[in-house]
Amino acid sequence: MFPRLVYESFRHQSRRKLLAGIAITLGVAVATAMIAVATDIGDKINRELRSYGANLVVTPQEDTLDVEVGGVNLKPPSDGAFLNEADLPKIRGTFWHHNIVGFSPMLPVTVKVGEGNNKGAKDVILVGTYFNKALSFGKDDFTTGVKITNPWWKVEGSCGDGALPRPGRVEDSPAACGWPDDNSQDILVGERLAAKLAKKPGDTLEVAGRPLTISGILSTGGAEDDQIVAPLALAQQILGKPGAVRRVYVSAMTKPPDALSARDPKTMTPEVYDRWYCSPYVESIAYQLQEVIPHSHAEQIRQVAQNEGTVLSRIKGLMLLITLAALFASALAVSAAMATAIYERRVEVGLMKALGAGNLAVSAIFFAEALLLALVGGIAGFSAGALLARQIGRSIFNSQISIEPVLFPIIMTIAVFVTFAGSAAAIRRAVKFDPVFALRGEG
Repeated sequence: MFPRLVYESFRHQSRRKLLAGIAITLGVAVATAMIAVATDIGDKINRELRSYGANLVVTPQEDTLDVEVGGVNLKPPSDGAFLNEADLPKIRGTFWHHNIVGFSPMLPVTVKVGEGNNKGAKDVILVGTYFNKALSFGKDDFTTGVKITNPWWKVEGSCGDGALPRPGRVEDSPAACGWPDDNSQDILVGERLAAKLAKKPGDTLEVAGRPLTISGILSTGGAEDDQIVAPLALAQQILGKPGAVRRVYVSAMTKPPDALSARDPKTMTPEVYDRWYCSPYVESIAYQLQEVIPHSHAEQIRQVAQNEGTVLSRIKGLMLLITLAALFASALAVSAAMATAIYERRVEVGLMKALGAGNLAVSAIFFAEALLLALVGGIAGFSAGALLARQIGRSIFNSQISIEPVLFPIIMTIAVFVTFAGSAAAIRRAVKFDPVFALRGEG
């Protein structure tokens, strides 16, 4: 009998039910899209932020104290201890190696540029690094270098055969032309330095008594515009230190800092330490880098890492605010629709109470109607929200937003809660109707 009462009651006032259902659907759709994007947004935003450069730097443990005055590093570029280049592939052996987008070793050397040691020669910093170096660790083959960690570097130069880029050939694309091979003796010259020396791609420049070919002109907007950038092996030869690396810049995807990330691992219990170690905090990844690279010190580049955490936190906070606002508006719309519907049915309520129905029976009928409304609106809203989330992923992140199956019961619970919250006040008023006045059409 009760199911039939609910069914017949749900059929009445289809226009009111439709308005309430639309409100629930819209609110749930926005909530589904925002929750789906928020749970999948971390890695995608991290990958976008990785285009702004490395967020970790690894230096020799003996060389953690630099002498700086007024923001200028007074320590000679070739001074201090060195890391071993042979240890760098071990970075792929860390627990969070899949989160490490790439790394770039750096070896700055002061060199003479010009004709021998005459008065025309000048001191210039030459930086040895990886451009797009092929490495392996165990069975894992990968490439890394400044083309990955410093994607804003722009190189102007001719292709390997000296010709201009030809459309249709991948190796002749503008991104591939001008970059030196990591096993070559070619170099990049910063655009300001190239202007001073009146050099262009293809010219020869004498560096430390060696004639080197300029494969491209480098533009970064930073100190590199006044420097020479060369393959790491060439810088090691000039310095006379095979396998030496001064510092390593690492670009890693991390999660925003919280109370746990700031704790000292030496003071943690084993359980807390495992949770900290197995979380992609910038601190825990730095700790793991120190473990695999002997005699090293790793730390975050604070301005980059902190800004990333702030951006992620604010975006997720904005999404939470949009979700709450949509659900609140949905609850208000449901409340208005249900209040009007119940008021129009006050005679029906009065008749039920006159026939002996108690407050519990009357409220059960209306809450059952609300439950059906929530289920229908929740399913429709979840479907619409999933489509909206995928559209957001394609248009903003150019990738697919994954909808986790566990999200469905969560969304349905939210739909039921919002519908009940919006209906509660109207139903509470309905059970208080006096049957005498209700049957006379007075409320």
